[in-house]
Amino acid sequence: MTVAAGEPERPAGGAGTAPRRSFRADRGDDRERLDRVLLRHLADLPEASRTKVQEWIGAGLVTVGGRPAARPAARVAAGETVEVVLPPPPPPKPELVAQEIPLDVLYEDDHVLLLNKPPGLVVHPAVGHRDGTLVNALLHRSRSWGGAADRPGLVHRLDKDTSGVLAVAKTEAAHAGLAKAMKARTMEKEYWAVVYGRTPVLKGRIELKIARDPHDRKRMTASKAEGREAATLYERLAESEGTRQGLSLVRCTLVTGRTHQIRVHLKATGLPIVGDPVYGSPRWKGIADPPLQAACRAFPRQALHARRLAFAHPVTGARVEAVAPLPPDIQGLLETAGLPAPGGRREPG
Repeated sequence: MTVAAGEPERPAGGAGTAPRRSFRADRGDDRERLDRVLLRHLADLPEASRTKVQEWIGAGLVTVGGRPAARPAARVAAGETVEVVLPPPPPPKPELVAQEIPLDVLYEDDHVLLLNKPPGLVVHPAVGHRDGTLVNALLHRSRSWGGAADRPGLVHRLDKDTSGVLAVAKTEAAHAGLAKAMKARTMEKEYWAVVYGRTPVLKGRIELKIARDPHDRKRMTASKAEGREAATLYERLAESEGTRQGLSLVRCTLVTGRTHQIRVHLKATGLPIVGDPVYGSPRWKGIADPPLQAACRAFPRQALHARRLAFAHPVTGARVEAVAPLPPDIQGLLETAGLPAPGGRREPG
């Protein structure tokens, strides 16, 4: 069955067959990569991302001129017939359930909510975490927001095992304003990390592009050549000494906001975060002090904390700032290393 490009319907095959899409490559497709041609002609399908299209090609679901497509980069000639067998649509997502889960509120008004997320709390429901997430907790809390019609919207994310300040928009207008601030890079996001090693200078800037690891889709890689532009500012706040030397407390400020940016940038600079299960390394073996070595070895997560968040209020324009105190596990690690954290908890402005 041949369908003209751009038609919204998704044709079904015969009884017992998978749905297919077929089209004839036109002049605009001539000598273009196959994955780009597919993206153009399947633009009406929400699931047809570049990653998905490449997966379909690799799974043998795409033919060109009646022959299985060899690779995503294969060039298409005008006039060739391209056909793709569409995988079945994913099952519908289960209904989100509101759950009463305690939240540590740093700041709240009618438009914005700033939370101190504890380590181990998953932000969004996903496979293996259908409930008990921050989203479930926010759905419950939003019931008390004076009958507001809008549902809470997360403006950014933190990894499950990263603690600290997280912003929530209580209205669509607030969400749009905060998203605009993030895009304009006017939102200040400061993190503290306990790392192995010593920064080469007291203050510096890491500029390395970040891309998804082609061998492991859950990891990111840093390089000078490939990926999206990314920049992180860092400052060494303290370093351990004597028999306990080998650790540093580093403040990082995001210039851009890529997935796993701080973890990847610090790793690439030779400063892996203590406890990081993805980008860390067993550097605890080089620490001479037995209690500190044991504490580093047993640390259950990446020692990364979203310390401070500041921005212009999306409705009033007033400056809003929240600082999350260090959680007990990172505080205990610093004390074992002889690194009392500078400063205390500041109230939001």
